[in-house]
Amino acid sequence: MLKAANITKKFGENTVLNNFSREFADCKVTAVLGKSGCGKSTLLNVLMGLIAPDSGEVLRGENERISAVFQEDRLCENLTASANIRLVTGKRYTRERIAAELAEVGLADCADKPVRELSGGMKRRTALLRALLAEYDVLFLDEPFKGLDADTKRIVFDYCKRKTAGKTVVFVTHDKDECAALADEIIELGK
Repeated sequence: MLKAANITKKFGENTVLNNFSREFADCKVTAVLGKSGCGKSTLLNVLMGLIAPDSGEVLRGENERISAVFQEDRLCENLTASANIRLVTGKRYTRERIAAELAEVGLADCADKPVRELSGGMKRRTALLRALLAEYDVLFLDEPFKGLDADTKRIVFDYCKRKTAGKTVVFVTHDKDECAALADEIIELGK
């Protein structure tokens, strides 16, 4: 169970979230849609417990494991793409299995390359795989498809749909097409 109850968050005089309440459906993909600056990322950070609300509370299951993709990729630049993924998978995934997962999103030749040598879109896909392959109860995605061209985005959408089937996911976007492709439910902020 993931629930936001009467969340208010201000930054100085700017109220970003005002008495926001919502229960997020288990085993569903919920998109948080809105324009830049409407509070989408702030909501995600409050839900993850990274920032505290000024009032209200977030209710989550006890010992709930979360995984996330942030707006920044937050990869270890000197490690390879494989090693970045292995940080969350440990020994659950063999080297060959990680290489196969990378290949599914068009990164077949990147498994052993240091992340610092990858393009922005390649880094984004590596960050997304790392989050998707972690053990989690709730997955949070903040603009997970930014920087991907249309063809790559379609491949990654298909991969994400397979990997998140039956999982609880909250993702932030400003793109209605992304919502249509992945979301079971849509919350619009800043209307």
